[in-house]
Amino acid sequence: MDVSEVLEFSVEAVGDLDRPVMLVGLEGWFDVASAATHAVDSFIDDDAAVIVGEIDADPFYDFTQQRPLVSVDDGVRSIQWPANEIVVQRNAGHRDLVSLIGVEPHMHWATYVDAIASVATSLRCEAVVTVGSAAEAIPHTRRPPVTGSTSNEALAGALGLGAPSYEGITGVAGVLQAALESRDIPAVSLRVGIPHYLMNAEHPQATAALSRHLSHVLDVPTRIDFSDQIDSWREVHDEIIDTDDQLRMYVRMLESEFDRRAEAAIPTADDLAADFEQFLDDLRDDNDGA
Repeated sequence: MDVSEVLEFSVEAVGDLDRPVMLVGLEGWFDVASAATHAVDSFIDDDAAVIVGEIDADPFYDFTQQRPLVSVDDGVRSIQWPANEIVVQRNAGHRDLVSLIGVEPHMHWATYVDAIASVATSLRCEAVVTVGSAAEAIPHTRRPPVTGSTSNEALAGALGLGAPSYEGITGVAGVLQAALESRDIPAVSLRVGIPHYLMNAEHPQATAALSRHLSHVLDVPTRIDFSDQIDSWREVHDEIIDTDDQLRMYVRMLESEFDRRAEAAIPTADDLAADFEQFLDDLRDDNDGA
């Protein structure tokens, strides 16, 4: 299967972008509680963003697992298939963003990631950031840490990130990181932790942590204030814990352990922002001189 068969996209319709960076958030294995996809969505202004392309759903999904949705509007039934839309968000005075909020495919992963990499190359994205959320042994009463990694040695040095060390089964985000590396496209993976004992609840605090890091590092505005959602869901989480004595003791243990560790495994967002911009400036100068 060729990328041209599944990717509907025209670079001519986009025009020149200002220092674009691509954000990728995919529903599925690397999106516990939908924190990652909600974080990417927080940078998209529905009134200003433009859909510039789409990856065809048909070849990539087992529809007995990822079932389409049916809706009725004014008596007219319509089918909603898994969407993988490429969205351009122009940010006056800030860098432009190219975002993909999609659904992790079941099949033909190589073709799927090639489609994403092709878009990043065609739009001259200076870097790609994959965003994820995963279950971890952390308390819901603390701001969850955001951790990051990159295989790009220069970018790792600039941001103080480590190389990926995880070994085992992976999702499409891991395959995408490898594909981008092979194409010499700088790529970063950012992940936020979700309390594993509350995986079935929403966690706007985790979404806000990811969104905040991305906003500072990329120097782009986020579109959503999560404060009210955080307060509402904190009450829900606390009520769940208060009804279970063993769980309440477990959370206290997690709090003690968490407080003994550094709050985040990467430098502060403000430090990252300056270092990331300097890295891209240097990369841009190198490309211009090539």
